[in-house]
Amino acid sequence: MTAEQRAALDACHPGGQARFWGTQPHLDAHMSKVTTGDIVLFTGAKIVRGVGEIGVSFRNSAFADSLWSPDVDKGSYHNVYSLLDLERTSIPYEEIWELPGFKVNDNFMGLRVLDEEKSATVIEGLGVESMTAWRAAVDQERQLSAALSRGSEVVPPEAVHTTTTTYERAAGTLTVNRAEALLVKAFRETLAKDIQVGRVRMPVGVTDLHVVGPDGVEIVEAKSDSSHNYVRQALGQLLDYVVHSPEPATRLTALFPGKPADSDIALLHRYGIDCVYAGDTTFDRVEAPTASRQHMKQVWGNGEASTA
Repeated sequence: MTAEQRAALDACHPGGQARFWGTQPHLDAHMSKVTTGDIVLFTGAKIVRGVGEIGVSFRNSAFADSLWSPDVDKGSYHNVYSLLDLERTSIPYEEIWELPGFKVNDNFMGLRVLDEEKSATVIEGLGVESMTAWRAAVDQERQLSAALSRGSEVVPPEAVHTTTTTYERAAGTLTVNRAEALLVKAFRETLAKDIQVGRVRMPVGVTDLHVVGPDGVEIVEAKSDSSHNYVRQALGQLLDYVVHSPEPATRLTALFPGKPADSDIALLHRYGIDCVYAGDTTFDRVEAPTASRQHMKQVWGNGEASTA
């Protein structure tokens, strides 16, 4: 191992331990695109078995051969990368197939490096939060605080490359938020079978559900908590999504695991948004007043209000 490679590993893994994965020479071109903070999905038997965050990526046959025996035909696994963290999961392929840009029955054979748009779709669609992205956000906040306190220029996010600052995060480094996905799955199972249900990628993100039925188009945003901050997040995201909907939306719905406070439901209703929450045995819907929805359709940018 070169001194540069060892220094990079020491910086990413100060505890002196790391998990490693390797690929063979025919994948050199793909692996040259891999860098710190990238997300890797480990798949098999039609499920995502683990989600990892890449630490250091380098090419070293001698090091690789000390970990894995070279393949007789394809050679050394010399494209080596370490993992900053690995979270074991059991995510069915169907959740990826439903994401925009993916095909049903794609079994993800071999190594595949996704382009920027597809990567963003998977990361957002599966609820993955990387430590690298979290650190970048913390760095930017620190830069902003420092700049505001001394009246200097704010450093843009892409100019921040701190890697040695000490960070604290309550639970590990990488997180895969499954609560929202499971809530959406449970709610989806209650919908009629003769309607079109999917997810749509828009310039501002990926919808949790995009429902097209005889009553029009409904956009659903799910949250893993029913507290005020999550209600505000759902409200903001729905109003952001609706102006980008490929078809005019007739209903916006915020989905929660429990009933929000009455004042929060009233907040949603003020913007014409329905509130749906998981009850004891089923999902309960508190519809926004018809007058509010009809008024807000003009704000949503859907043209003339309809009677839907």
